[in-house]
Amino acid sequence: MRVAHVLRKYDPRHWGGTESAVLELLRGLEAQGVESVVYAPRLDEPAGAADPIADLGIEVRRFGAFLPTLGISPEARARSLSVGGNIVSFSAPRMLFFDRKVDLVHSHVLGRLGGAARTVARLRGLPFVVSIHGGYLDIPPNVRDQLEAPTRGGFEYGRAFGALMGARRVVEKADAVITCNPREAELLTRKLPARRVVRMPHGIPTEQFSVDQRASVFDAWPALRDRNLVLCVGRIDAVKNQRFLVERYAALRASLPNTVLVLAGGETDAAYARSLHELVRKEGLDDVVFTGGLAPRDPRLIGLYQAASVFVLPSLTETFGIVVLEAWAAKTPVLTTATSGTRQLVEHGANGFFFDLEDPASFDAPLRQLLTDRNLAHRVAERGERLVREQYDTTQVAGRFKALYEEISARHLP
Repeated sequence: MRVAHVLRKYDPRHWGGTESAVLELLRGLEAQGVESVVYAPRLDEPAGAADPIADLGIEVRRFGAFLPTLGISPEARARSLSVGGNIVSFSAPRMLFFDRKVDLVHSHVLGRLGGAARTVARLRGLPFVVSIHGGYLDIPPNVRDQLEAPTRGGFEYGRAFGALMGARRVVEKADAVITCNPREAELLTRKLPARRVVRMPHGIPTEQFSVDQRASVFDAWPALRDRNLVLCVGRIDAVKNQRFLVERYAALRASLPNTVLVLAGGETDAAYARSLHELVRKEGLDDVVFTGGLAPRDPRLIGLYQAASVFVLPSLTETFGIVVLEAWAAKTPVLTTATSGTRQLVEHGANGFFFDLEDPASFDAPLRQLLTDRNLAHRVAERGERLVREQYDTTQVAGRFKALYEEISARHLP
């Protein structure tokens, strides 16, 4: 079986949760004997030597694409493309149509590009499945507003292409709709009772966390040695809400003198990143570390998870929260907001702790506990690690995807 995976973006320089989820799915499918080819937009400039998907030996076919909006700034355009811009491609459907080796189309994007993928699958009589990565029905209004903000005020001229490709029917016309989020699955089932909705978690390669990589961290950032690391991994973006951590760190720093805040992730929202750096300077937090983007198997990223005393996720929304699994795999305790994604993973007080963004005390208290009570930190991290190894390893998750592909494909046989 050869599966075409269609992505809205794939830039190794700007890594995120979707990229991690897709990478591990591809890795797991390869182990299951499923061949993959990735279709993704062409990059404006070369990404450099590191290409985690190509390094697996998987072909990445690049196509031309653009955001059909006039009258917005280059910064707003880049911001939209990084977080969900509804792009158009004329070459992607043509390339996919003539890829005669493909047996199934798996779109990891909705909108116009997802519609183009579904249209090609329909014309060729191929099974079509779609994964919802960033939320579809389960998006808080304030987050939806942030996602739409970059193109607000611009002139949108891509609606005709979207209508032609059935952009609004991607979900309702798919052979199966895949989501990792239980709330999303519930809403989809209610909205589309006749459609096959499958809840499928993301997986991570637990074995990569069994090798101690902390030395690479201290080689890269010597000032982190012998410090209590409070780590946050995620793109620097308003939705990820690192500002909350900087503000709390400023308030708690004096009472936690050996603690340092580490923010790991590429700066995909330039304006937000600037405001964050300005806040750090204003508060005199010269020890806060911004690592920049790190590739998924970069020893420094794995080492940061392993060296951290506490992993913190302050996101406004998370469809899943793959970074929680990665922290647990590294035996690090987790403190997170109670999003629909993290609620399916974390049991408060057992394998992690939730906090309320509107109640700083709900963050401060468990953070202090985890930093000062190592027995507590070890207990909650150990429970999380056990859960990851039993239910979320890449190989186990990919096996479930393969079974779904085979089931869907069987229905299309004459």
